[in-house]
Parts: sequence; structure tokens; C-alpha cells
Amino acid sequence: MGVPVKFVQYYLDCLSQASYLIGDETTGRAAVVDPRRDVQEYLDDAAADGLSIEFVIETHVHADFLSGHLELAAATGAAIVYGAAADVHFPHRKVADGERIELGQVSLEFRATPGHTPESICIVVWETPAASDPYGVLTGDTLFIGDVGRPDLVAAQGRSPQDMAAELYRSLHTRVLTLPDVTRVYPAHGAGSACGKNLSTETSSTLGEQRRSNYALRMGTVGEFVAAVTEGQPPRPGYFTRVAELNRESHQLADVEEPDALSLEEVLRRQDGGTVVLDVRSPEEFARGHLRGSVNVGLDGRFAEYAAQVASGDIVLVCEAGRARDARLRLARVGMDSVTGAVDPAPAFSGHPEAIRTASRLTVHQLGDARAAVPGLVLLDVRGPGEHAQGAIDGSVHIPLGQLRDRIGELDPDLPVVTYCAGGYRSSIAASLLRASGFTDVSDLIGGYQAWRTAA
Repeated sequence: MGVPVKFVQYYLDCLSQASYLIGDETTGRAAVVDPRRDVQEYLDDAAADGLSIEFVIETHVHADFLSGHLELAAATGAAIVYGAAADVHFPHRKVADGERIELGQVSLEFRATPGHTPESICIVVWETPAASDPYGVLTGDTLFIGDVGRPDLVAAQGRSPQDMAAELYRSLHTRVLTLPDVTRVYPAHGAGSACGKNLSTETSSTLGEQRRSNYALRMGTVGEFVAAVTEGQPPRPGYFTRVAELNRESHQLADVEEPDALSLEEVLRRQDGGTVVLDVRSPEEFARGHLRGSVNVGLDGRFAEYAAQVASGDIVLVCEAGRARDARLRLARVGMDSVTGAVDPAPAFSGHPEAIRTASRLTVHQLGDARAAVPGLVLLDVRGPGEHAQGAIDGSVHIPLGQLRDRIGELDPDLPVVTYCAGGYRSSIAASLLRASGFTDVSDLIGGYQAWRTAA
């Protein structure tokens, strides 16, 4: 006879975010953990397996994405569940350390694991009452594959990173590492997330493997652990505070319908009124022709998180036919709900050549010539600190993309600027943001630092 547990991991590559459906096939009762905002896939999968979603469980108050707890509760009537220390302001159920929710034979045991945030919990999944070892543990942002949750995200709440790191050490060693080595580990994020600094591309592991290979778990003392996990963390993305605040409050449900199609005349009118024009085409297409003053964040990259770093307020999308709904959905995942319309550039741009601009992009050889010939040229590195520490183009200024909007005053808009990143995606975002902010002579480096090193 098969085990009664139904367990599905959903991994969203563009946000490096994992969510889970856990059900008991004997009773049909189920829970979803850390859902993203577009919840239809959970609903469809639960219905296909004859499961009723009765609980929506959050391992903590997320800062990097707007969770789908309200959407899922509205669709199913499920109870929203948080750890006892959570400060959230909508109907929910709090669970204490050691408390269980019984789905049938399948049981969910909650363990309080403060450290990444004060309210963080881990969820131990037991497939039968008689099981000697758990099916697995959902570790949220407490324990990742290859890393642990960063302890510096709640500094604004008066808790130092060192204090939170010490608390995380205690949580790991008293509430997680007491589980057997065979316990499967299912985290909330993977490589690329800003919630840690050394996350693996693997999306699951075992506690035994993590004891052997995870640098943070190999620290012998709390002091060594605190020093290791507080050093070298990437910059905290500016939108994290806003998203965490939204996740604490009741807010509007996600609108994932196709945005209204707008004429270019209407787009220009709205732009003059302060609306951000967000062009989601590739850097190559954007360079060939774009609406003056627009910002380029390519939809095929890590679109939502970078858009959240460079845009706010009302947004109009520039994108090919059929892509506006996807862009709107992905923006909604990070709490950007103010998409007011979209325009297809193919038919719109041809009638208004006066509003269209091209963007300068330089090859490595052209950059070399420009550095020798153009007085005052500023070379702007928009990569993260970890990337920059491994090597940079001599003489470049370093401002990570996520900080550029706030630090743009450090640059002279009258000087020529060439932006670069690792491969060319972020540099196009940065260059377009500078142009939209009044910089008159901006280019970006095709192929980025990788191309520069290859040519050196």
C-alpha cells in the first residue's frame, strides 16, 4: 500500500522561489506553503488529485515577493497560518512551537526557527503517525541548500544582524539539525535569490548532505557562525521593505488579466503625467528603437525583481502582442499592481518617429577606442558587490543596479557614461534609467565584463 502523502514542489526560476502543495490522499485535506500570487496551478493540481486546500501556510513574512496567501484563501476559504511571532494584520491562525496540523495520516509539525526573521518557522512533514523518520522538512528561509537565511533583513525593526545570526544558529542547532540525516530539506529559495549569498542551484537535499557541505552548518561555534553569515551579504534590494509591508497587510488581490491596449498618443500623455513607460523587450530590440524616456527591463531575464528596483508608480508596458499579460503577472508577483495599459511597438512606433530614440551599445573594441578618445568618460559597473570583488574594468565606478536609482546623484549627467554588467542585461536597464533621468550621452557594453575579460 502506498504512502498517503501528496507532495509537490513548484519552483519559479525567475524569482528563485519554491512553494509546496502537501496533501493526505486518504482524507483529501491539503495545505499550500509559501504560495506565489498566481494561484491557479495549485487549485488545478489539488482538484486533479481530489484534494481540498484547507490551509495556506507562510514560513515567514516574505520580503522578496508578494505572497499569494490572500488570493488562495479567497479562492478556497483556507485558513492562513503563521508562526506565533508573526505581526500580520488580516484574519489568520497562529501556530506555536511544536504544534501540529493533522491532515489525516499526514501531519505537519511546526518548529519556531527565528533568525532570518523573528516569526520564521520550519514545517516537518510526517507521512504516518508511526513513521520513525519524517518525510521532509520545509525550511523556508531558515536553511537553504548550501546556505542559511541572511540575518540582516530586519535591521529596521531594531534587531542587529549579529543578534539575529546568533538566534539563527540556535534555531538551526536545536530545532532543525536534531532531525535525522535522511530528512529531505525543501527550502523556499534557490540560487539567484537575494535572501542569501551562497545558494545552490539544487532545489532539495538532505540534512546529512547539508551537514557535510553547507559552510554555515560547519561552523563550530556561535561566534564563527555569526561572523561567517553576516559577512559579504549582497545589498538589500530597496523594494524588500515595501513588499514585506504589503505582506503584513490586507491588500488588493492580483489582477492577471490582459492590460488595456493603448495608442501611442495616450501613452505619451500618461508619460507626461508621470507614468513610467516600461519596455520589456530585449536590450537589442530596445536599442534599435524605443520610446523616449522609457526604461528597459527585458521580460526574458529576472524581470520582476529588476523592474521593482528601477520603477514605481503607474506603469505602461511596451511589448509585443501577446506578452503584456505575462509581464503584468510577473510584476504582480512583486507587488507592482499599477499596470495601466500596454502598447505594441510594431504598429505604434511607425507613425511617430519624432518620439522614437535609438540606444548606443558599444563592443569591447569600441569601448577601448572611446576610453582613449572621449574626455571624462565614466565607466559604470552595475554588478553586485560579490561580482565586482572578483574583478572589474580598471577605472570603473561601482554602483550596483539595485542602488542606482537612489545614488544617481553621485553621477554627473553632463559626462558621457558607459554602463556594464556581467553579460549585457542589467547594463541596458541601467543605461535606460540614466537616459530617462536626463543623462544625455549614455551607452552600454555589449557582452559586459565577460566579453571584456575574453578580449583582454
